[in-house]
Amino acid sequence: MTFLPQPCGPREPCDPPGCAVLDMPGEIDFCNASALLPMIMAAVDQRSADFRLLVLDLSATRFMDSQGVRLLTAVRHRLPAGARLRVVAAPKTVPSRVLELSGLRRDVPVHDNLAEAVRAESDTVA
Repeated sequence: MTFLPQPCGPREPCDPPGCAVLDMPGEIDFCNASALLPMIMAAVDQRSADFRLLVLDLSATRFMDSQGVRLLTAVRHRLPAGARLRVVAAPKTVPSRVLELSGLRRDVPVHDNLAEAVRAESDTVA
């Protein structure tokens, strides 16, 4: 059974500045994916003009189907100009496998853990 998502919890503070990290729910599927998009975009819209990185943390996500892929694609296309999307998904989990099979990993960097995703951003900025 899929539960509607709680608001995507932003983690504060995010380092580096201009970054937002959102925890995603335990399941992302037909029942909740469409409700997640406005929550994610609202968190993006609340950020300052120097916003440049959105990290969606799927560490707690146990299940994700094609609607999750659609969600990530929609988020990617709606980000402000110059902003990037990164995803955290532990290896050998369902979300990681879905991202691999869908080919989305070619367009969106997927990291094994949050520290790696944020570190990759600070390496890019430096």
